Amino acid sequence: MSRQLTDWITGYLRYTDTTEPAETYRTWTAVSVLAAALQRKCRLEWGTLTFYPNLYIVLVGPSGARKGTAMSPGLKFLEELDIKIAAEAVTREALIRELKNANMTDQNMATGKMTFHSSLTIWAQELTVFLGYGNLQLMSDLCDWFDCRNKWTYRTKNMGTDEIIGVFVNLFGGTTPSLIRSAMPLDAIGGGLTSRIVFVFEEDIAQCQPCPFLSDAQLGLREQLRLDLERIYSMHGDFKVTKEFLDLWTEWYVSQHKSQPFEDTGHRFEGYFRRRPVHVMKLSMIVNASRTDRMIVEACDFQRALGILMEAEKKMPNTFSGVGKYQHAETLTSVMNELALKGEMSQEELMFMFRNDMDRFTLRNIVDALRAMGKIDVVTRAGKESYKYKMGGGDAR
Repeated sequence: MSRQLTDWITGYLRYTDTTEPAETYRTWTAVSVLAAALQRKCRLEWGTLTFYPNLYIVLVGPSGARKGTAMSPGLKFLEELDIKIAAEAVTREALIRELKNANMTDQNMATGKMTFHSSLTIWAQELTVFLGYGNLQLMSDLCDWFDCRNKWTYRTKNMGTDEIIGVFVNLFGGTTPSLIRSAMPLDAIGGGLTSRIVFVFEEDIAQCQPCPFLSDAQLGLREQLRLDLERIYSMHGDFKVTKEFLDLWTEWYVSQHKSQPFEDTGHRFEGYFRRRPVHVMKLSMIVNASRTDRMIVEACDFQRALGILMEAEKKMPNTFSGVGKYQHAETLTSVMNELALKGEMSQEELMFMFRNDMDRFTLRNIVDALRAMGKIDVVTRAGKESYKYKMGGGDAR
């Protein structure tokens, strides 16, 4: 039996094109669904390394950017397949227990080989509720699980040892820049868990849809997506790569070490840059599974995977807007973004808008900082001071 659709991700975007979230949000939702369906039963042997198709993806944006709206349709597909999903609010001990209880056995019908794995997807529309605040131990566990260890051991003080065989954790969450600052200690940003996460930032909805009803064609498309996802869920075994893929990968892998995909003035993405090839490899497996059951990763899969990641990277630096040791970093970023949006604002307008966040002394420091950064010009109109955003001064980040 052949697939209903030529490509699952493309079909999912068509199915959700009458909703309000940005296309990047919807694309990464589809990617997360496929990663959850593939589980640890699919892999790519790469010399001494083994890649699995799990990802840690976090949608980031202000309240009202429709992060939850983007995530909800994807979750329904997983629930219909009865794929194991972790509770959104859970203690570390309970999460470990959920991961252990997610154990299952998969048999390759062609070879008869049995695979034991514990595959769990975390689907947290409010990531900070799931993580808690400053929960370093849970963040450390998630770091351990990202690489899908063959065996992970948890020792308790009173209850002995728990051993989890074949770890596979796939994470998809949503949050705001300000909540990232609250949930993650400053020292954790740039390394550790954040270096393993693909942050997908959007500042607004893609379109206003007061009546996002599904057409008959979309309802039919949803059934096709469900049937194809069942086939993807049944996939197991080893991915292979073509020579064309290997040639492209080799050329890119060598060159990408010499240049960063975007400017990282705060050194908050150094760890991410080092793990970027891992994300591309995992994505290549996922986009291959999106279009075929053959499990032979081709050059077109690499190109598409890299394109999806690069699209997210255009706005990724905005993730940590306002995160820093300067106590007014968040307010400075908000002021800069507001000026970029409106072009020019008077001192009175800014003071009124941010009256709960700063006084006149703080405003003066922020204005001086923005002038030094080349972001604004200070002008006087009718004897009153105004601030004009400099379009050539760079993006508001």
